[in-house]
Amino acid sequence: MADVKGTPSEVRKAAIASLFGSALEWYDFFLYGTAAALVFNSLFFPTFDPLVGTIAAFGTNAVGFLARPLGGIIFGHFGDRIGRKSMLVTTLVIMGVATCLIGLLPTYATIGVWAPVLLIVLRIVQGIAVGGEWGGGVLIVSEHAPSHRRGFYSAWSQTGVGLGFVLSASAYALTQSVTTKESFLAWGWRIPFVVGILLTAVGLLIRLRIMETPAFREKESEPKKSTPPLLDVIRTHPKSILIAFGARVAETGASYLFLTFSLSYAAEVGVGKGVVLAALVVGMLFESFAMPMFGALSDRVGRRPVYIGGAIAVIVWAFPFFAMFDSRNPVLVFVAIFVALVIGHGSMIGTQPAFFTELFASRVAYSGLALGHELASMIVGGFSPIVATALLAWAGASWPIALFMIGMGAVTVFAVAAAPETNPAVLKGRKAPEEPEESEESEEAEEAEEAEVKSRAV
Repeated sequence: MADVKGTPSEVRKAAIASLFGSALEWYDFFLYGTAAALVFNSLFFPTFDPLVGTIAAFGTNAVGFLARPLGGIIFGHFGDRIGRKSMLVTTLVIMGVATCLIGLLPTYATIGVWAPVLLIVLRIVQGIAVGGEWGGGVLIVSEHAPSHRRGFYSAWSQTGVGLGFVLSASAYALTQSVTTKESFLAWGWRIPFVVGILLTAVGLLIRLRIMETPAFREKESEPKKSTPPLLDVIRTHPKSILIAFGARVAETGASYLFLTFSLSYAAEVGVGKGVVLAALVVGMLFESFAMPMFGALSDRVGRRPVYIGGAIAVIVWAFPFFAMFDSRNPVLVFVAIFVALVIGHGSMIGTQPAFFTELFASRVAYSGLALGHELASMIVGGFSPIVATALLAWAGASWPIALFMIGMGAVTVFAVAAAPETNPAVLKGRKAPEEPEESEESEEAEEAEEAEVKSRAV
């Protein structure tokens, strides 16, 4: 991508807006995963065996992931043609309305089979919205930031994702603490969903205040291509799409084992769900602010080594993670989740925005990011809790799940190792300057560096 920078003020505003907007939108999306692990099996699938009901609840959760590539295609197309900002506003409104309606949805006891049907429809809407959110949220920052600080600034969009989970899990923990088990199942679980519409209004006000990215504003003056961005990116960047997909296998697959499956696994081995929820909140909070640190590290040493380090951490930690859960020791459960999130997941997701952005040309960046990112979400992220639950039912133990996690980590190591290094400063074998020069000569040099990166990526 060309290094068309925004002013320092624009960069900061874009980072803050992306952080808060992403946090509120992903709050809505993560609520569903938490509810699927805690209550949806008994409220919407009460006629099933409890374990089968959990699989069915995770299945409706996976439907949202199936819809994410569709959202990525739709909003990626218009994001590359109309602009990043307008798509972010649209996805936020769609997500907020769908989430509120889930909170108002009658259960199986009231309307029978229509309850899970409507639940699935609303989850599809959520999936479409969040599928269009990620690429735009990343680009609104990365296309404002200078190349030598892109890792640091763009990672703040991922911090918003992490804080979205913290908000959703905290909302459930708070609601459970002030209600009885019966009242929580009757109406308490609805509160975090309905409150989401108020948070959507806040996010909308924030996103309406940001400017369109400099890279897109410059592109608007160029002649429009007749080829749709989706077809353009598939034709010109097929390797980049495959790299993004493979890089996400461990990141998204393992993360949903940590964030959703761990809640149901805790119940199987006798660990209180409250302990796991608290550990997830603390771990994700620390991870959220570790992400910019990993992004900054990738500005210095390169995107690939930081990303591969996170995938290796997932591989190494697979068996210890479940062994600590099996111990039923709350302290060890905290350690298991903390290391998995902060070190393993955090280093990958903190590096991901800059790494993925630099794999694609600006004219197709929204479509390219959305396609690679959301295909992995659909195939791996949405189904990893289902696969893990099925493996647990088959083996009655955690060892096949640990092997599943190791396999995902290996795929990501291979994919990122096959990728080119995309950091221009690392490619030139020198450190990035502390203060970038604003002369025309330096801008031309940076553009030449970016062109070299692009030729290697394609």
